[in-house]
Amino acid sequence: MQASQTKLQDILDNTRQYIIPLFQRPYSWKKSEWQTLWDDILELYTTDSPRIHFMGSIVTSQIPSVPQAVTKYSLIDGQQRLTTIVILFCALRDYAKKAEEQRLAEEINDKMLVNKFSEGIDYYKLQPTQADRQVFQNIINNEENLSNYSDILECYIFFDKQLRKNRINTRKIKQIIGNNLSFISILLSADDDPYLVFESLNAKGRPLTQADLIRNYFFMKIKTDKQESVYQQYWLPMQDSLGDNLTEFIRHYLTKSGNVVKQNDVYFVIKEQINNKEALLYLQDLVKFSKYYAKLLDPNLEQQEQVRKCLHRINRLDIATVYPFLLNYYDEWTQNQITQQDFIDVLKIIENFILRRFVCNIQTQGLNRIFASLYLQIIKDIDLASQTLVDRLKLVLQTQGYPKDNEFREGLIQVKLYGGNRSEKAKIILESIEESFNHKEQVSFDNLSIEHIMPQKLTDWWQQHLGEDWEITHELLIHSLGNLTLTASEYNSSISNHNFSDKQKQFNNSHLELNKYFGNQETWKREDIEKRAEYLADIALKIWNYFGDESMKIIQPSSVTGKTPKLLNMLGTEYHVKSWRDVLEITLNTIADFEPDSFKDIMEQFPRFVGLDDKNFRDTRKLKNGAFIEVNLPAKSIYAFCLKAIETAELSQEEWDVETILRT
Repeated sequence: MQASQTKLQDILDNTRQYIIPLFQRPYSWKKSEWQTLWDDILELYTTDSPRIHFMGSIVTSQIPSVPQAVTKYSLIDGQQRLTTIVILFCALRDYAKKAEEQRLAEEINDKMLVNKFSEGIDYYKLQPTQADRQVFQNIINNEENLSNYSDILECYIFFDKQLRKNRINTRKIKQIIGNNLSFISILLSADDDPYLVFESLNAKGRPLTQADLIRNYFFMKIKTDKQESVYQQYWLPMQDSLGDNLTEFIRHYLTKSGNVVKQNDVYFVIKEQINNKEALLYLQDLVKFSKYYAKLLDPNLEQQEQVRKCLHRINRLDIATVYPFLLNYYDEWTQNQITQQDFIDVLKIIENFILRRFVCNIQTQGLNRIFASLYLQIIKDIDLASQTLVDRLKLVLQTQGYPKDNEFREGLIQVKLYGGNRSEKAKIILESIEESFNHKEQVSFDNLSIEHIMPQKLTDWWQQHLGEDWEITHELLIHSLGNLTLTASEYNSSISNHNFSDKQKQFNNSHLELNKYFGNQETWKREDIEKRAEYLADIALKIWNYFGDESMKIIQPSSVTGKTPKLLNMLGTEYHVKSWRDVLEITLNTIADFEPDSFKDIMEQFPRFVGLDDKNFRDTRKLKNGAFIEVNLPAKSIYAFCLKAIETAELSQEEWDVETILRT
């Protein structure tokens, strides 16, 4: 058995073929794996000096073949990774053709996909199992008959859309994939049983984690007579404390120094660092930071009450990418290099930054890079007499996609705040607004849950109460801030879809200041919901106040009424538009093209706006995929629906923007 580190370029180049054995399962990677791979490649693509990225292992054994024929290998392990990369190269080849880069397309095809001068089955560098073979060969041959559904075809479609969506430089990304993706290539000898190797690699037992590899490497560097005591004193308590989070902690520990470390690179990065330092001292430092990390995961471990409360709020925001940054300041506070109030201020600023970005639907993808380098950015100029630690933190963060007041206010009014991980953030917002009323006694939120005033399922009473456009009101505002409040959990289900007057009686008995708002309300229609949203948004602006340049602190009305769109910027493409109907049509066509699954979700969640039957609408436009959109709508409703659509498609506000002019 021979093992060596190998670039992807070296695996696919030359005249050879990899055959996936029959005992392997068919291709099974899904969108989550494709997205992870693409994100890793895209990060290398956007880095000035990309490092080598470890992809895992590929295990092969050579198959005897006749002289002058293609050198053949049985692909024992790594078929999912290698198949995915080959499909990505297919999409890249076809993308290059459409960009009229014919020579590059031929280079990709002849070097990475096929054995140009071979015939028959030897022509293909990779041979999947029989279940996948036909569709795979159709994609390699660039045949138009790709209608048969398969995971391999879905993989090709995914990468094709990512390349078009990101307007990729074909030659640059080809270089990144070929030269920066690295594997451990393991070539079995004639005496090794491929099936037994496959079984051992994919055993039902728990596989080795990166933390296991790191532990083993640490103790290789520690004297034998000290290994047991060091293990009991340092490694075991850390392992017991963090459990399954140990590998992720080590990744964040490495990242806190300023460079983002990917999951697959943890072992190689720390191995390099251990080689340059005394192993025991390194382990002791790792253990020290693991205690801070345990408190980030479980704030109840923190003894200081005010810090504990702030940590709970950070924890509920569910943004682990801030942890490398916070590890640095946890250590500074523990070592008395900053005050407790400094640390609390840091935590509050981070909460403010994260919450504002969430409300304004700004992508979280770049946060890992922001928080990896943030500490170093702050401390390099912290000796400036005019700036404190907190001032420096604010100064840096305000340049990292920090929303201004007008954006934050509009987001609070429009954004969906219920469902999935959004509900917890909605609860933080509602609880914070309730606390802002400064009760004489502290309010306990332990047994409170979110209540929809206009219910999620409308009765006949609610339909009549909301009026003619009740469906539009319901679909746009059901999960908005204006329609949400807090009630005792035991009352939530009992009043869920009661009419407004019945709910009003329940709210009148509530001890929450939030619910006193409903005391004098006679109706709960669209205008009532929007009015309350504006009232709550103004309170939220004071709680998470703008910490950037005061000259940029602008509050503008969010209404689009009286404005005409002139330019839509979406996914890097500019579209000249003449009406809000044009904006709606282009937005939905683009989502249907790039995110077809999300488009289906939009049709399911907003049937009053888009569907397959034009008889369900008053006035329609037909989209490219055959669906119909309702266009007999005011500008305000179209704009609100577009925001919901891009939110559902998990696109960022940065990827969709409308330039308007005042209507004359």
